[in-house]
Parts: sequence; structure tokens; C-alpha cells
Amino acid sequence: LSETVGQYDVTVNVFGGGNTGQAEAIRLGISRALCEINAEFRLALKPAGLLTRDARMVERKKPGQKKARKRFQFSKR
Repeated sequence: LSETVGQYDVTVNVFGGGNTGQAEAIRLGISRALCEINAEFRLALKPAGLLTRDARMVERKKPGQKKARKRFQFSKR
């Protein structure tokens, strides 16, 4: 998109999360770095969704339940 292949060397250390989450974090970091280098890259990266953070988080466990959505086994009698 920004036609900068081979112009920059990138070294990344990522901790936590899974493979997909780490890959998306690296993608977002590189996109943000490119925008800081040249603001014109933002016009190409924003519509492609490369500057958007995935806001999904783990739902918290509720009291009186086994997990976030799973309930304890219900016995009618």
C-alpha cells in the first residue's frame, strides 16, 4: 500500500497472546510507525483497516456462574 518494501528494517519483540493476536499487534505497530514517518501513508492505510485496533476483549467471569457465559448445571427437581 505504501510502496516501502525493502526500505526499512523491522525488529519486533512480542509477548503474550496467541499467534494471531501477536501478528495483528505487529501489523498495527508497523502501520503506526509508517504514519509517523510520513503522514501521507495514513490516507492509504486507514481505508485498508491497518490502523484499527481489534477492541475485542475477554468477557469477565460473573459471580454465581462457572465462566463468563456458562452456568452451573441446573436441576429442576
